[in-house]
Amino acid sequence: MKSKFRWLIVAFLLPLISLSEFGNAAPLVIKVGYPQLSGGSMPLWVITDSKLDQRYGVDVKTVYIAGGATLTHSLVAGDIDIALTGGAVVGAVLSGADLVYVGIGLSTYGFTVYAKPEIKTINDLRGKIFGVITRGASSDHAAIALFNRYGMKAGQDVKFLYFSRQGDLLAALDKGVVVAGVFSSPTTVMAKRLGYKELVNIASFKLPYPHNAIATRKALLRQNPELIKGFLKAYIAAIKIIHEEPEVAKRALSRYLGTKDPEMIDDSYTSLAPLFLKVPYMPEEAIRTVLSLSDHPKAPQADPKEFFDNRPLKELEDSGFVKELYGGR
Repeated sequence: MKSKFRWLIVAFLLPLISLSEFGNAAPLVIKVGYPQLSGGSMPLWVITDSKLDQRYGVDVKTVYIAGGATLTHSLVAGDIDIALTGGAVVGAVLSGADLVYVGIGLSTYGFTVYAKPEIKTINDLRGKIFGVITRGASSDHAAIALFNRYGMKAGQDVKFLYFSRQGDLLAALDKGVVVAGVFSSPTTVMAKRLGYKELVNIASFKLPYPHNAIATRKALLRQNPELIKGFLKAYIAAIKIIHEEPEVAKRALSRYLGTKDPEMIDDSYTSLAPLFLKVPYMPEEAIRTVLSLSDHPKAPQADPKEFFDNRPLKELEDSGFVKELYGGR
């Protein structure tokens, strides 16, 4: 009788166990960090606001960590699984970190220089103090690339002063600590309202650069490729929404930027939406740009191909995921 009773229990529980493990499997939790309250993080915010993560079997937890360099350190330490960060990853890899890009965010620098009214041209910045966000990260690289373009050398012709957040840089500009700085939207709107003028839109140069690129640890990619692919599916779906459903994207911007100001939301959307690629493959040229701007002693001999892995995205595209997402287009 006891034996028969045990078998009855097993027969009753087995379907429940199967349902629990396979039918209602919990989504894979993935912690994703972003470095600034700017439109560059738009795909991540659309993912969570539209619950795209749940559609693709992952549970995205967003983490705001100010500054690309600090964010990259958090990725190395394992505090987060993915970082939406810029060129700081290249510097970390050159120093021995086991990191890799698996996609690009913005396809170029998403920055604009705002300056005091008396600054008329880039050459007027000679001998002045210029504000950037985080040494070795996107804002720093954008500023170096800008001054290189105008035949000026950072640290010599122009002194850089570093800040951790866009708001801190704007406050420094308003107090006269710096005469100009590199800003991203929507802080650009705030700078304009305070009477500062747009000096140059760095994005207009269309220089290849991994701004807000998707980086992870190589070990995590090896151990759990489906986790990374699940996030990439949600990211690609978010880009589709950004391109085709502006109001949905603006709703996410409003929520995460913490504002209902229509000008700030519209500027964040219109200035950056065109820079997101349909399938965000990392181009080799973007890594070459970072290496050319880096002062790391290993940068000149580094192979750009060692810093990114487009295979997860390629596998998704080859599987028909992107074609199906876009209805066969």
